[in-house]
Amino acid sequence: MFTGLIRELAEVVNYSNNYLTLRAKYKPKIGDSIATNGACLTVVKLTHATFTVELSNETRNTIAVENLKKRVHIEPAMAIGDRLEGHIVQGHVDCLGTIKAITKNQNATDMVISLPKEFAKFTISKGSIAIDGVSLTLNTIDENEFKLTIIAHTLKQTIFNEYSVGRQVNIETDMFARYIHHMFKKRKNIGWDSVDKIMALY
Repeated sequence: MFTGLIRELAEVVNYSNNYLTLRAKYKPKIGDSIATNGACLTVVKLTHATFTVELSNETRNTIAVENLKKRVHIEPAMAIGDRLEGHIVQGHVDCLGTIKAITKNQNATDMVISLPKEFAKFTISKGSIAIDGVSLTLNTIDENEFKLTIIAHTLKQTIFNEYSVGRQVNIETDMFARYIHHMFKKRKNIGWDSVDKIMALY
């Protein structure tokens, strides 16, 4: 489990034969889980200066492997007792999104991202989403795309400032939205208004 708050930007030393070797200040142990651009990966090898994680076939078929170069976002798994400041992120990438527009907006940057229709139903205005492992708030929703407003601090602490239109990004939708949809998908006439009323009872 993760929070979507990036620990640091790790340098990609090598990616080949399904193994990704990274250099970072953070020093994990063998078997540790590390979210790498939002994908939960297991540390399988250590050297004095690097660590290596392994990508399964499922992971390679789901994430934007073309972005495993130069620098990547990393976040170690949460420990019991850690403070939760972002939102609950599983490190399970749902799909790829495509950046459609990037616009400077006063002291922030607006980013419009499209995603497959089957995952758009898990997005809700002012809800949470993880983009390449970064916990963000959905600003506005429009069918199969959404807008994010990214503050200057987030741009500085991530590689978002290197992104350009057309880039693919890893998307993990909100875990609670997925669970609620699964619970009620067979019930008729259940929408977000109904879910809000149910939640208000607790």
